[in-house]
Amino acid sequence: MHAEIGVIGGSGFYSFLDDVEEIEVPTPYGPPSDTIALTTVAGRRVAFLPRHGRDHRYPPHKIPYRANLWALRSLGVRQVIAPSAVGSLAPAYGPGTLAIPDQLIDRTSGRAQTYYDDGAVHLSFADPYCPRGRHTALEAARAAEWQPVDGGTLVVIEGPRFSTRAESRWYAAQGWTLVGMTGHPEAVLARELALCYIPACLVTDLDAGIEEGEGVTHEEVLRVFAQNVDRLRDLVIDIIGTLPADRDCPCPHALDGLEVPIELP
Repeated sequence: MHAEIGVIGGSGFYSFLDDVEEIEVPTPYGPPSDTIALTTVAGRRVAFLPRHGRDHRYPPHKIPYRANLWALRSLGVRQVIAPSAVGSLAPAYGPGTLAIPDQLIDRTSGRAQTYYDDGAVHLSFADPYCPRGRHTALEAARAAEWQPVDGGTLVVIEGPRFSTRAESRWYAAQGWTLVGMTGHPEAVLARELALCYIPACLVTDLDAGIEEGEGVTHEEVLRVFAQNVDRLRDLVIDIIGTLPADRDCPCPHALDGLEVPIELP
């Protein structure tokens, strides 16, 4: 019942693993989105968790984010790969583009986004993603001939609705490049648990204000993701195989010098 790498999959990504052992992992924050599948990939022990549940029962604003990250850490996971579907705020990044952002903007509301409700635990989140993990993901993507976008800002909205045209144009005017619904609080919760968090964003659509037309549809997002899911799954396998076992990055030290009011798993 141990894993070192976690994969939190997005829409249509639930067939990622074969020959797995599925386990239920209780947490102080309730059950995670679904049972967790344990297996070995590229010689590494991996825990896979479907972000929305296998039957997609959880919309973005109802995902049990705290339980998900806590459950993975309790299994020994210290590096998390987080593929997700996103919209593009830049016409140059059309459907099928892979982006590895280096910044995020939180536009959510009402989501529990910390484990530390008592005491003063103020940790650095200036750079929300693991730098070593991002480098590994980019190198794996280039080797697989993805031509990935290196960097950019992911704005995370509450959902489940898509943006209005005015909102979309506003986001783009700020210089933000991607828009999604699940990247926060996932990333900050991972930081609060001293985990490496590595995004892999697949563009499924141009957001509503970027081009004329009917705007984004749920069917469009699922269609483009389904067209690319096999290639994205192969990329995640490549990232797993090349992630360094020794975490030579700032993430393990995120809580250094802080008095944490809870006992971490």
